[in-house]
Amino acid sequence: MATEEYDAGQKLERMQANLARIEQLSQRLMAALAQQKQKDAALNGPSSDVYMKAAQAYLAAMMQNPAKVLEHQIGYWGKTLKHYVEAQQALAKGEFKAPDDPGPKDRRFANPLWDSHPAFNYLKQQYLLNSEAVQNAVADMEGIEDSDRRRVEYFTRQIVDMLSPTNFLGTNPDALEKAIATDGESLVKGLENLVADIEANDGELLVTLSDREAFRLGDNIAATPGSVVFRNRMLELIQYKPTTETVHETPLLVFPPWINKFYVMDLKPVNSLIKWIVDQGYTLFVVSWVNPDASYADVGMDDYIREGYLTAMAEVRRICGVKQINAVGYCIAGTTLGLTLAHLQRAGDQTVKSATFFTTLTDFSDPGEVGVFLADDFVDGIERQCAQDGILSKRFMGKTFSFLRSNDLIYGPAIKAYMMGEAPPAFDLLYWNGDGTNLPGKMAVEYLRQLCQQDGFAKGRFPVFGMPVSLANVQVPLCAIACETDHIAHWRGSFNGVKQMGSGDKTFIVSQSGHIAGIINPPSKGKYGHYTSDAPLTGTPEDWMKGATFTAGSWWPRWGAWLDGRSGPQVKARQIGDSGYPELCPAPGSYVVAKPED
Repeated sequence: MATEEYDAGQKLERMQANLARIEQLSQRLMAALAQQKQKDAALNGPSSDVYMKAAQAYLAAMMQNPAKVLEHQIGYWGKTLKHYVEAQQALAKGEFKAPDDPGPKDRRFANPLWDSHPAFNYLKQQYLLNSEAVQNAVADMEGIEDSDRRRVEYFTRQIVDMLSPTNFLGTNPDALEKAIATDGESLVKGLENLVADIEANDGELLVTLSDREAFRLGDNIAATPGSVVFRNRMLELIQYKPTTETVHETPLLVFPPWINKFYVMDLKPVNSLIKWIVDQGYTLFVVSWVNPDASYADVGMDDYIREGYLTAMAEVRRICGVKQINAVGYCIAGTTLGLTLAHLQRAGDQTVKSATFFTTLTDFSDPGEVGVFLADDFVDGIERQCAQDGILSKRFMGKTFSFLRSNDLIYGPAIKAYMMGEAPPAFDLLYWNGDGTNLPGKMAVEYLRQLCQQDGFAKGRFPVFGMPVSLANVQVPLCAIACETDHIAHWRGSFNGVKQMGSGDKTFIVSQSGHIAGIINPPSKGKYGHYTSDAPLTGTPEDWMKGATFTAGSWWPRWGAWLDGRSGPQVKARQIGDSGYPELCPAPGSYVVAKPED
């Protein structure tokens, strides 16, 4: 008896201590929230016009085709009532269990209580039935433009995902079980995680996806040996140390996107694309872009081309003593590489021998899922915010891309951090994902207005140094790798852009998986395969895919063979410093670790 009283006393002490900590944390939370900076209201979500158009379309359908609406309603009520009756019948038998659950498995509801406990099962099934009804109603809307339909479907899905019972403490069995087992300690730790995230982001709620102390750039991540050999206000140029006695004569220059940092291609040796390229016998240079602050407000696309692309190309040619280079552009850097190539063609400059595009859109007539953020309500807000701040903050970019996979990158991590009180995992890819960059205000608006909204490159209207360029001006041999489930640069859009390029030598590859995993897909993993075809790039993307051949395994070796045939004979490996360009600092450089003000 004494032992039981002692245990009860200990539990009471722990609970009282936890309550005291909650009070302290609540005060910190309020202070942290008060630090939030004011931002344009348009950045918080779409304008009310989106929902008004959906409501008008639904009302019109009720008037014009009431039978269809009634069919929706009757089907929904029939399913919910049937489940309610089944739940009542199961309880009436005197057994504390749920009715049979025939629904498809959803990993959000992995806890066995979602299937076995009557209350949790009822919540889950009713939520799934409601979700299905709402999304079916939206999908069957008539009399609404396709662009508006896509936006309504996307933001409806966001609302449905947000309202999942797993996202609320009182209806999440995992969180409740852990709170009971830890005498509330898990909730206190969760509140600590919440407060820490809000404090770290100046009053904004951005969940930390990875342990920020687990990785050190240049040590256990981004550690392929190399050196910065050139620097200007836009970039650091990294030359990597050779690992072979001889290398191809033609060097390779990689332009990563400046929306993120380059080291996604160099996370660790086993999946480092940078290391793999060096090991294939190439003199490799990679650009590390500056992370801009407000002083870069007037930097535009021309500046990235002039002080970024053209300067880096010239420096690589000087360092290697060659007339031509091969170039790679990833995502927005691929789009800008295309613009640069079109400009060089117009100028009669043959600096680039061949070009490779990773997950690149150049035709924005169908921007895919990301197009929901390209309407005027968002872009107008971005333009106003950029005029005020001088930059488009990395936090906005991070949140925008996270919402393309909200259950994986927002709600799932938030449940673990704030309800379960768990520390974020030591995951290199998520660490990189949280290490964002700002965009110069002028460049961001030019890109969104002239390239995305107006489709200026595909229409031959986008100006480079005051003169318009077009996709037909891209005439060098090229290889384009798109990704099958890419949420950011969908493969069909990539195909449509490459199809219009003027080159007579085109290779198109579709890798399985998404924007990152489809590209960072080393042969050693044997994880994702790829599609190729010898047919010309004509017709629709779907027609091309019907005639494509699937190959198991990474596309890297196929691209390596393609590049090998366009990189000249073997020469003695170039060592860093041989050319008279001294090492400014070791890779990964100084720009990649800089922390400018938002």
